[in-house]
Amino acid sequence: MKYIDYQERTPQGSFNFPIAYYHQNPHSPRYEMQYHWHTQYELIHIISGSFHLNLEKTNKEYHAGDVIFISSGMFHGGTPVDCVYECVVFDLQILLKDNHACTKIIRDIIERKITIHTFLSEKSSKITPLITDLCNALASKKKGYEFMVQGYLYQLLGIIINEHLYEEYKFENVTSERLASMKNVLLYISDNYNNNISLETLSKIAGMNPKYFCRYFRSITERTPIDYLNYYRIECACEMLSTKDITIKEVAISCGFNDESYFIKTFHKYKGITPKQFMKSKF
Repeated sequence: MKYIDYQERTPQGSFNFPIAYYHQNPHSPRYEMQYHWHTQYELIHIISGSFHLNLEKTNKEYHAGDVIFISSGMFHGGTPVDCVYECVVFDLQILLKDNHACTKIIRDIIERKITIHTFLSEKSSKITPLITDLCNALASKKKGYEFMVQGYLYQLLGIIINEHLYEEYKFENVTSERLASMKNVLLYISDNYNNNISLETLSKIAGMNPKYFCRYFRSITERTPIDYLNYYRIECACEMLSTKDITIKEVAISCGFNDESYFIKTFHKYKGITPKQFMKSKF
């Protein structure tokens, strides 16, 4: 069974209200943000602690109060440190209305004629309070919250346009050949993490020689391909241990580890505790 997919295909929100909210803390099953991309847009609000975000080929650490905007199709993942953060994933199409004054600008964003800056709260003091209100409305779901949420998103776009928190050009890196090859590699890992995967296989999928592939992969993820494969397997193991009535040996086999003791050792390397201790912390 595939527990984590690098391209998120799960619908965000509902058909009539395609906006989803996630609150993450160190006890959440998906506390660490796996490398992935989606067709929706995403806002990340750091409430406390720090969050190291890899976005396409840039790496930056964010802190409490920071708000990050991620455009459609952008490849991203992150490592939180003693962090509480929240995410809003939304389809910008919900803000398109017939005969609406904002339609052209929204379409320009969707078509990438306008690229919104990533670190929004760095450029405007109005951003963080607005996103806090947006997240509170989504978390509470009080009667009428759908109106409030759409209103906050319109306000956000208004601030972005008014304060010129964008660039007027197409973001080319999203469709670059090398980033596309990275997505193919990660999809392969997602589909085959429970099997034996070699460096040679991954480098062939990427269309690179192994040495260059390792260097390029590390520039994106800050890990070697094999290190990241094991890291991914352990994240899948955490998901299984949190959601399934399953033994540690069964989890090890399901995640591509033929040796239970090696699985326990690897789990401890990435999580600092054993699988058994992890299970006890969840109940």
